[in-house]
Amino acid sequence: MHASPYPTREGPENRRAAIEMACAEFDHGDDARHGAELYLGAANVLCLVLSMSDQDDEIRALCSAIEMVYRAEREAVILSYQDVGAALVPLLLRLLDGCEGGGRRATASAESTVSHVSRTLLHMSRISQLRVPLARHPGMMTALERVAALPLSAENRELRMRLLANLANSEGNKAAIFERAGLMEATMKVATLDRAESAREYASAVLMDLSSCPPIQASMARTDRVLATLVKLVVVEDKVETREYAVTGLQNLAFEKDNRAQLVSYGSGVVIEALKKCVISDPNEKTRRRSAGALTNLACDETAERMSNHPGLLQTLAQASSSDENEEVQQRATLALTKLANSITVRMSCWAGLLDALIAASSSTVAEGTVSAMFRVKARDEENRESMANHPRLLETLADLCLRNKDPGGGKAAYKDCENATKAIVHLANDPLNHRLICNKFVLAALVHGASLEGQEGMVTRDAAVLAMERMAMEHSNRPMMARYPGMLVSIAQATEREIMEEINGSVPALPRLAKALLMSLLVAL
Repeated sequence: MHASPYPTREGPENRRAAIEMACAEFDHGDDARHGAELYLGAANVLCLVLSMSDQDDEIRALCSAIEMVYRAEREAVILSYQDVGAALVPLLLRLLDGCEGGGRRATASAESTVSHVSRTLLHMSRISQLRVPLARHPGMMTALERVAALPLSAENRELRMRLLANLANSEGNKAAIFERAGLMEATMKVATLDRAESAREYASAVLMDLSSCPPIQASMARTDRVLATLVKLVVVEDKVETREYAVTGLQNLAFEKDNRAQLVSYGSGVVIEALKKCVISDPNEKTRRRSAGALTNLACDETAERMSNHPGLLQTLAQASSSDENEEVQQRATLALTKLANSITVRMSCWAGLLDALIAASSSTVAEGTVSAMFRVKARDEENRESMANHPRLLETLADLCLRNKDPGGGKAAYKDCENATKAIVHLANDPLNHRLICNKFVLAALVHGASLEGQEGMVTRDAAVLAMERMAMEHSNRPMMARYPGMLVSIAQATEREIMEEINGSVPALPRLAKALLMSLLVAL
């Protein structure tokens, strides 16, 4: 008959031998077998013996055995916690307090006990439904606070921060953690000063998880130390995950509308600068994507002018939208740029910079018509038209967008770009001051192409192109050039034929029938 692997209440020598046997028995990597050990009451017996032990070596060995059995599968850990957790967790927290009390450098045995206890609590915290009850145990928050105040080993600082990160991942704990000033101070101290890269990583994860809690987002954004910590992690950290967590934290805080002005103005724009740096140069595509997402969240009527005046931001977004190797980064950068553009007016000093950025972003292959739509929206405003028509390369860009659907592989997005750009030209042509300026070879090529489109898909663009031609022909000096431009008369003749057929069929046109009169005026100009 085999001896029981569990310690008994016999004499010290027998108890020590039983503890050693238990450690040997439980030292394996089979989760299911650990589960069976928990179901058989291993944690209960070990907890009882630990509560009666006062020898450092015994305590260390018992804590090691407890840690081993809690490597079990999820359901077994839950059942064991429900059975013995109320006694075991307070006991483990008292042991931590005893090993770490007074801030003295721990002995090797105490440091080992701290490690075993921390790992046991970490195993429990892996289970989402145990995180709230774990955090509510008296002494848990105090133990977590000590991470930045004690000379713990790098391993134990990492374990402590991993435990806190797991607890912070529960909605029920986030407000309590943030409202505990000492714990927040410890977290930020580890995040910015700890020499262990992994400890800084988990501290960054804690801040990220807290930032996703709506009730505390405003308070976090108003806490300069939180913002300073996140910015530092974004800018100086080498580890990919740490930067990603910090950027996600800023993105979460920016989601709350009331936080945006605070984030944009903090430290003379250091949040914007950090996100800009990540968007254009971070090697991790997820970090670049979330940086662009954070900038998108920050963009609103109250922040757009300040953000757009930040040195290099518009150009960075334009570059990312057209040249980043990841399509999602391109899409989010484009969204951030167009969201800023919605709030920028011609009276702002960043207006010219915006037009330059939109021109650069127009080459994006994943914009799905958003950039061309922004040109159309801006040209619709009367006060913008003269400035847009005179802006370098803008007319050429609109022409390029109009011609984009010449490529058979362009798809619906190319047709949308063509339609938006043609409508933008129409809006610009509604200003008589622009008539001579926009009558150039680039625009004429675009309008001839648009007026010649076939099928239902090109109907709106055809009508808009004819309307733009008619507006341009109001300037008599434009007519000879227009009449002689290759394909112009043919496209207008085709439009005239369509109008005649519509009239015969009794259909009501969406726009006035202009092609016949336009054709006659150009023929006279020959």
